[in-house]
Amino acid sequence: MQSSLFDQQNLEVQSQNRFGLQNPQMLRVSLGPDVLSVKGAMVAFQGQVTFNHEGAGSVGKLLKKVVTSEDVPLMRVTGQGEVFFASEAGFVFLVDLTGDGISVNGRNLLAFDSAIDWDIKRVQGAGMMSGGLFNMVLNGQGTVALHAVGQPVVLDCSQQPTYVDVQAAVAWSANLVPQVVNSMNMKSMLRGGSGEAFQYAFHGPGFVVVQPSEWTPAQGGQQQQGGLLGNLMS
Repeated sequence: MQSSLFDQQNLEVQSQNRFGLQNPQMLRVSLGPDVLSVKGAMVAFQGQVTFNHEGAGSVGKLLKKVVTSEDVPLMRVTGQGEVFFASEAGFVFLVDLTGDGISVNGRNLLAFDSAIDWDIKRVQGAGMMSGGLFNMVLNGQGTVALHAVGQPVVLDCSQQPTYVDVQAAVAWSANLVPQVVNSMNMKSMLRGGSGEAFQYAFHGPGFVVVQPSEWTPAQGGQQQQGGLLGNLMS
């Protein structure tokens, strides 16, 4: 049998690294210690591997997931073998945490070392009109795998204020505290709006990763309720 499908670039990558790229759009993880991943992100595996629902881990995290409507369902991946992860054919990027942290849009999270601490945080200024905006904060030692729709840009927020569409922000430095700003004005609203109503505002030492695509905002009353209850928690 002959085909360009079997070219070397499409064959399984052999690597000693625990986290590695099979190709720019697929993550390959060699199991040993457990890995946490977003449910549905596994596309293939080899060996003896099991997948189990990962609970909130504490009453505090569970409460946040309920009242914020933040739903980043995680699964714990255990065993011996190799697991391949991908989502939306997004480009995969590895971030090695060395005691520091990163804030991630849950829709851009792929997988991370189970030893890394995670929590749900509410973005300041995100209330009812923005639907309530929350993100995952990961801290500690280990590797985090993100995916972006298209080739992203990393912007330096230390020199001047940086504004990013809330649906295009992939991740940012955990030390940055973004505000949600509303760029709408009454005249624009009466004429149908600009389509660019809410942005994250960053300013300080750190970075923000921006993808060249915008996620479709979550719809429905549940997300609106998250914004209201999120305000009560702040």
